[in-house]
Amino acid sequence: MRELVVIEAPSVLGLRPSGVEELPDALLDAGLLEGLDAARAGRVEPPAYDARRDAATGILNPGGIARYSVRLADAVGDVLDGGRFPVVLGGDCSILLGSLLALRRRGRHGLLFLDGHTDFYQPAAEPAGEAASMELALATGRGPRLLADLEGRGPLLRDEDVVAFGFRDAAESAAAGMQPLPPELHAIDLDAVRALGAAEAARRAVDLLGGGGEGESAGYWVHLDVDVLDDAIMPAVDYRQPGGLGWAELESVLAAALTDERAVGFDVAIFNPRLDPGQTIAARLAACLRGALSAR
Repeated sequence: MRELVVIEAPSVLGLRPSGVEELPDALLDAGLLEGLDAARAGRVEPPAYDARRDAATGILNPGGIARYSVRLADAVGDVLDGGRFPVVLGGDCSILLGSLLALRRRGRHGLLFLDGHTDFYQPAAEPAGEAASMELALATGRGPRLLADLEGRGPLLRDEDVVAFGFRDAAESAAAGMQPLPPELHAIDLDAVRALGAAEAARRAVDLLGGGGEGESAGYWVHLDVDVLDDAIMPAVDYRQPGGLGWAELESVLAAALTDERAVGFDVAIFNPRLDPGQTIAARLAACLRGALSAR
């Protein structure tokens, strides 16, 4: 079993400094690593936040996100090259680009995208210009070249190497004018998860991510935006919407995803500790993640 290595990535360049940057401290203080064979690789600090929307791209902090993605990719790559398993603690969802860049430098990989939203906006349709609502589109090569073609390696992912899982924002995103998900990208929305059962849906998702043979992905990353959880149990997020997965459902999904030998890394994003004044949600989330990581 590969050693876990935690990288703290407290960037809010793709959102706003609302509290999401405190996620690493909150989960570590809540005992995320208790009982785990894990090391800590330190923090990758982001550049200063700029609240002005870039005129050329329509995105907040595009240059900062591009630079940060390269630095985070270096940190994730060091862990991968040591034969270890990176666990990246965000930050907002734009941190995903750095992890995927690290993988792209090393070949073709897949992505299990656990998120209550599909995050496939183009800048013209995203009301605030937040890259945290666009990262899946950017990772698949859609959007301004500065972020969609990092280091000239874009797209970071092929459509067919992605499974979007557990999302429930179809009506909202369509009304806002978000571009549709491409047909080659595998979509298992919340209704489909419920119809199949979380464990079976997760098994199917993992099967879709390829077997690592010639012409297939060499493994896959797991991205968790905690707003995939039911709003009733995870209100500590900036963009709330009704419904979502329960704790037991998420635990079964993570168990299937992270215990597969093709899983190469994992990130957690969007949890906002300022919206959890009693730290009870942080404790429950840390226990959920600790259980999944310990089962690897």
